[in-house]
Amino acid sequence: MTDRLLPFDAPLERLKALHPKKIDLTLERMLRVCEALGRPQDRLPPVVHIAGTNGKGSTLALLRAMAEAQGLRVHVYTSPHLVRFAERIRLAGTLITDDYLADVLDRVEKANDGLPLTFFEATTAAAFLAFSEVEADLLLLETGLGGILDATNIIRDPKISIITPIDYDHQAFLGNDLTTIAKQKAGIIKPGCPVISARQPDEAETVIARAALKGRCPLYSAGQGFDAYEENGRLVFQDEDALLDLSLPKLSGAHQIDNAALSIKAALLLGFTPDAIDRGLQSAVWPARMQRLRAGPLVAALPTDSELWLDGGHNPHAARALRAHIEALQARDPKPLHLICGLINTKDAAEFFGHFEGLDLAITCVGFSSDAVIPPDQLAAAAHEKGLMATVATSPLEAIQRLKPEPRRVLICGSLYLAGDVLALSPDTWPT
Repeated sequence: MTDRLLPFDAPLERLKALHPKKIDLTLERMLRVCEALGRPQDRLPPVVHIAGTNGKGSTLALLRAMAEAQGLRVHVYTSPHLVRFAERIRLAGTLITDDYLADVLDRVEKANDGLPLTFFEATTAAAFLAFSEVEADLLLLETGLGGILDATNIIRDPKISIITPIDYDHQAFLGNDLTTIAKQKAGIIKPGCPVISARQPDEAETVIARAALKGRCPLYSAGQGFDAYEENGRLVFQDEDALLDLSLPKLSGAHQIDNAALSIKAALLLGFTPDAIDRGLQSAVWPARMQRLRAGPLVAALPTDSELWLDGGHNPHAARALRAHIEALQARDPKPLHLICGLINTKDAAEFFGHFEGLDLAITCVGFSSDAVIPPDQLAAAAHEKGLMATVATSPLEAIQRLKPEPRRVLICGSLYLAGDVLALSPDTWPT
């Protein structure tokens, strides 16, 4: 990462100080500041609003690639960022410039007039302001946390609502059971707006169906109204109106077939051609989601003929997807397997490691640049509880330098903060 002071650093730091202590879910502050800004949320291009526990970013990345292959100018809002804050806001296909970001943040700060405002609310208001001022054909809008009280949920009439797989995460804010969590996620459903839902646990499926019925919304559920699967090295998509033979997603992992299904259904509802959908599947990128790293100091430090993978998955659903991908890689080309792992202290480390029980692997626990990091020795103790062999290191580079000189498969995983630190080591891998 660069050490120079960026134009938006000062307003970001001042905005952080307004509401620094904890997440506080409500729409009142967001509505207030956006009213003072002239209601930018009412001057947006057509919106696809995306909520869920896992797969939001990948689904969005796939849909963005399809939309751009269709020739559309696409705004994008995602969080968190990996290396640069500007990754969160894409204007008509291009990351927001430092100067423009500083300008919209400054206007949010002035409109807020020193009143309480969370960091995410401030940056979302800034994004809405930028989106309202730059012409585009579509806005892909990812929720930050939950749905019903998420700062993004002040929009009124989305074109489509997408709900990706719902699972346990952020229970302190969203609830301790899937029904309660699903009610939060389903809060993005608006009257009359088509809803596309991933395969869901029964409790979540019931909640989404009830919300769609109450809002008189067309509901398209994976495995029922549409589906996608791999066949002979191709992706087959089928719904009531179409049967498409398509390329497999460029994104790695069997779970990306499910994310692609959501994106394809949305693309069809938006009127995209099969050719644009296919080109989008082939071109979509989403860093730190089962990303194969092929350059940089960590790759250079690996034993010859080794592989290095990076994934920011950090909850039970993500851990299951990680294990499935690992098993597929090992079945195709067995190599000694090594995990380099770091987690933040809001995650259940023992539960995370439990998804890797029974695999033949070694683990090195590391720290990263977050105040909430679990100390590596505590993380290793959680791995030991699950019968896994774990050691500690000060960094991923040290962990790799300790490896025996034989070809192996290394996966760095557990936190997007850790993934950001890894990507920051190699500017060529930064999101653009």
